[in-house]
Amino acid sequence: MSENGQAQMRKSAGHVIVDTLAAHGVERTYVVPGESYLDVLDGLHNSSIETIVCRHEGGATYMAEADGKLHQRPGIAMVTRGPGAANAHVGLHTAWQDSTPLVLFVGLIPFEHREKEAFQEFDPKAWFGTGAKRVMILDHAERASEIVAEAMFAAMSGRPGPVVVGLPEDIIQQEISAELHPEIPVATGGMTVTDWKALNTALQESEKPLFVFGGNDWSHEGAADFTRWLEEHGLPAAAEWRCEGTVPFTSPSYVGPIGYGRPKPTYDLLEETDLLIFVGTVPGDVITDGFNVRQNWEKKNFIVTIDPALRGRSGPVSHQIVAKPDVFVRDLLLMDLPVKDSWKEWTSRMRGEQEKFAQLPPATPSAGQAKMATMMANLVQSLPEDAMVTFGAGEHTNWAHRYFPTNGYASMISARNGSMGYSVPSAVAASLSYPDRRVVTIAGDGEFLMNGQELATAAQYGATPLVIIMDNQQYGTIRTHQERQYPERVSGTQLLNPDFALMAQAFGGFGVRVEQDSEVPAALEAALKAIDEDKKFALIHLIVEQGVKAY
Repeated sequence: MSENGQAQMRKSAGHVIVDTLAAHGVERTYVVPGESYLDVLDGLHNSSIETIVCRHEGGATYMAEADGKLHQRPGIAMVTRGPGAANAHVGLHTAWQDSTPLVLFVGLIPFEHREKEAFQEFDPKAWFGTGAKRVMILDHAERASEIVAEAMFAAMSGRPGPVVVGLPEDIIQQEISAELHPEIPVATGGMTVTDWKALNTALQESEKPLFVFGGNDWSHEGAADFTRWLEEHGLPAAAEWRCEGTVPFTSPSYVGPIGYGRPKPTYDLLEETDLLIFVGTVPGDVITDGFNVRQNWEKKNFIVTIDPALRGRSGPVSHQIVAKPDVFVRDLLLMDLPVKDSWKEWTSRMRGEQEKFAQLPPATPSAGQAKMATMMANLVQSLPEDAMVTFGAGEHTNWAHRYFPTNGYASMISARNGSMGYSVPSAVAASLSYPDRRVVTIAGDGEFLMNGQELATAAQYGATPLVIIMDNQQYGTIRTHQERQYPERVSGTQLLNPDFALMAQAFGGFGVRVEQDSEVPAALEAALKAIDEDKKFALIHLIVEQGVKAY
């Protein structure tokens, strides 16, 4: 009995886990069910948290990872032991390399069965220990709420990333106090006086400064403030690979993407600039073209990241500012610098190069086979300002990098670890989070079939993305490397595909197959009508020639 004479409320540990997630602001969880965590599923039954039942653990974890990119809290996935945990691993790797806050709950064998080679037994710490920030096992039921709070904190603190929580089947059924552990505040860092003076001096001495933004640790407000400050000072900013939108596509300060397949003007930027300021990211191997560009330690590089270890960094470091992007921007707004003519000229020159690079091809179809250029020209003209794009990995993604108008933070959601199969799950997560926005995913034919079954999830929960499949009947990126290293010896890269439009229809959505370029405008119009009027996802299966590239 408590002091006031009333018995303390008690619940199962599984129900307390769900209550703690809800108290941390979790709106939905992406699950593939298993008998190992039935008590958590039971707790979700009457919870405010929406349970999204997925068709594969990889798809579920991708959705949760995308959810972590879209919100200021970790995405949540739940899978079962053994095979389920193995299937979920790809999402953990994506979250690790993309620095995305993610908490993966894995049901485990009963505590009493441990180390007896029980059905689906595995060692979570051995499996996930090198690919997650923390791996925690709930061995004491009374710590259930505390473990959840610790996991949420660990996923968000420092450099964000994935956390794994193991839930033994018998432990989560035990009855415990229903009292919830409070949220643990996350340190955000900030500019010290020394940092502020060093950056101020470096900027005033620079004739050609360049900001490079990236990462998933921004807020919409922070990104908007950062953009406004850049524009007021006539300063340029480039996007880390697959992070476009934080500084909008239309901003006079935005000078293009830096990453694989980058246009030559932004490639040259890294060597030409006399001051680089990385915000929310580091100069890793993709930005530096395999640790080759910007390696001279006489170059001046400022790096703004909350990770004091500077993991993934390549090249010189002149000064590190330990801060999350929003807090850095808060302090940056106090820096009212005199605007140099050289800054405005430098920014205007590079902005002109970006505008030429992003100029749309003709929207009018040409004779012959369907073309991705025609599709993009017609698509972009139809998009509202707040449209979002998602994609996985492959050369098809370059069409989005070049032409899709990303206007705001998290308007481009992708996997920077080069993970295929991300397109459809991420589009489902984005559409569920923002049902009133136009969500487009661009998939390759090889990439689509790795998690295309999650269209069933889209249909079940009313997600309405537009899925564009660029079908060139091959693993295009690998074919490109193959042709470079083994000319005229195509091997292991060619595909024979089904009719993806019929597949979309079978899942309950709209599907149209496009083979001729003349069919593109009408197909796009019909697909958008199905989304807007019929409230269903739509898929366009675009049959294109092999070898045609965005740049």
